[in-house]
Amino acid sequence: MNIEAFSAGQRLMVGFDGTELNADLMFLIDTIKVGGIILFSRNLSGPDQIKKLCFSVQEYAKSCGQPRLFIAIDQEGGQVARLKAPFTQFPGNPMIKEEADAVHFAEVTAAELTEAGINMNMAPVMDVVVPQTSEVFETSEVFVMEARAFGSDPEWVANMGGRVITVMQNNGIMAVAKHFPGIGRTTLDSHNDMPSLDVDMDDLAASDLLPFEAAVRLGVSGIMLSHILYNKVDPEWPASLSPRIAKELLRNHKKFDGIVMTDDLDMGAIKKHYDIRTVMQQILLADVDIALICHKGPDIENAFEEIAKGMKDSQEIKIRGDASVQRILKSKKMVNGEW
Repeated sequence: MNIEAFSAGQRLMVGFDGTELNADLMFLIDTIKVGGIILFSRNLSGPDQIKKLCFSVQEYAKSCGQPRLFIAIDQEGGQVARLKAPFTQFPGNPMIKEEADAVHFAEVTAAELTEAGINMNMAPVMDVVVPQTSEVFETSEVFVMEARAFGSDPEWVANMGGRVITVMQNNGIMAVAKHFPGIGRTTLDSHNDMPSLDVDMDDLAASDLLPFEAAVRLGVSGIMLSHILYNKVDPEWPASLSPRIAKELLRNHKKFDGIVMTDDLDMGAIKKHYDIRTVMQQILLADVDIALICHKGPDIENAFEEIAKGMKDSQEIKIRGDASVQRILKSKKMVNGEW
């Protein structure tokens, strides 16, 4: 097996069209050698179909000599829940008022994801909705994350999110805390364009970072980076492409040794400002393990080629890339509840 190609593919998590193992999905697995897939409503029609899809994907990967795939989904409860009835529906993080509520959500969700063949949940949201006083926030756009966050108290967010992480991972589902270093202050949705925040490290340390520090202590499997430009931390690159934030702050300073991944690179915050090759070059420099590309298209192949080229051309990038792949493979060995 071409080691550069394998390493490049393992660092991609991708979306696809369809509800079954089709030619496009087979290409992603056998040729691009993707490390994972992410499921959206377009891929889901019911419990039996979802289970068949996940089983067939893993079987095909095995037949190609590939390791098991991450099969991820956004099942936060409330506003963001890809699995609809008959899967259990929850009111969402703002409605969690007791620790028992967080535990119940995590237990039920982990059981239902496991039964469906899904092994990674892009949850919990660890963003803190930080109160603002400026008149600019007195609009209908206040707090993009308000309907998805546990609240405005960093300790409460850390405790409730921490319970979700622990219970899900104790029940065999990898948890991904998001969106580092925190997007609770934003009013512009990064699906549409890139928000910027004039907050410094002291501001972040006093509030936004506290839940993520708790997640790191609890051994969360993954942390997702935001597409926000934190002007006073890195005025050039958003967190998802920033060596200062991903490598220096999260990896080196916060000592996180799990999987670091981007938010969806198809979002307007990235797509409107950078080409995919620039994006991937930054991801390699920032020691980001997994690039998330949620829609079918040429960006997936271009990202694959850029990672492989980077590892071939630079010994330093290759060393970093090998470390990323080892983190990914280690996590895949822990999927079956061996936390």
